[in-house]
Amino acid sequence: MRERGRACREGAAVKGPALLLAGIVLFSLLDANSKLLSGQYGVGQVIFLRHAVLVPAFLLARALWPGFGGPLRTRRPGLHAVRVAAMLLSAASFFLAFRQLPLAVGYLVFFTAPLLTLALAALLLREPVPRRAWAWCGLGFAGVLLAIAPRLAGTEAAPLAGYLAVGIGTLAFAVTQTVNRRLRDEPGLAGVLLWPGLAGLALFGALAARDWVAPSAADWLRLGLNGVIAGGAVVLTAAAYRHADAARLGPYGFVALPVSVALDLAVWGLWPDPAMLAGGAVVVFACVMSERARQAGLARRAGAPLATPP
Repeated sequence: MRERGRACREGAAVKGPALLLAGIVLFSLLDANSKLLSGQYGVGQVIFLRHAVLVPAFLLARALWPGFGGPLRTRRPGLHAVRVAAMLLSAASFFLAFRQLPLAVGYLVFFTAPLLTLALAALLLREPVPRRAWAWCGLGFAGVLLAIAPRLAGTEAAPLAGYLAVGIGTLAFAVTQTVNRRLRDEPGLAGVLLWPGLAGLALFGALAARDWVAPSAADWLRLGLNGVIAGGAVVLTAAAYRHADAARLGPYGFVALPVSVALDLAVWGLWPDPAMLAGGAVVVFACVMSERARQAGLARRAGAPLATPP
């Protein structure tokens, strides 16, 4: 029995990161596919059709497996409304950003989201943050500046708009994560799939109707594929956090950077420049150290020894 229990724990320890990595790959493919589509279709049409696939798929799954996705009711509709707004703003911002920026550059800015989440948790949730964590946050943002400074020098307004869009998207994602902390006692996928999907259909449907471009047969497939990929990515990511906690899974999120570099190279033939690689290394290191400092602070306040990462 003891050996079986240990095998189950080891299996869960591996399953969480494996699910998260699969979700990260799907999210990267979603962004790459959306970037390819952005040259011909507007933000409203692409995101509307994503939800037009995702919402019926969720409802079908709930009809086949009653209770799938968890309860639909909530005791905190206001927080869910904030999360829905932040998720839709993040989706639109990243679509507009990747229209102008390489995937790897956008992901590098996105990796400051844990630092922004740390700041929002301190300001809004009153969570204490050690001084060392703040110092690592500063280093992380310096890494972003190191990576994008050569690109900003002498650029025109369009790339600047791309950086502004990815910055807004990252902040919106950090707001989503902060709200998730307040809603962590309300498990299920309804809050992250159905409600944003219905709101997305209403909001982006109006934009799609205004700027509609008739897709080819191949593009219909690629536009619909976005919904399948998005749903799979969300389900895999949510499942990952049921098998491992955020402290264990956090570092695996940075796998998205080499995946995005590989996609940039394979699809668009874009090589990362030295500043990009150096800045990426600084951002990843700063985020990992910031989280370690936060965990150390929590352990000291709880009077418990700091756990050694597996």
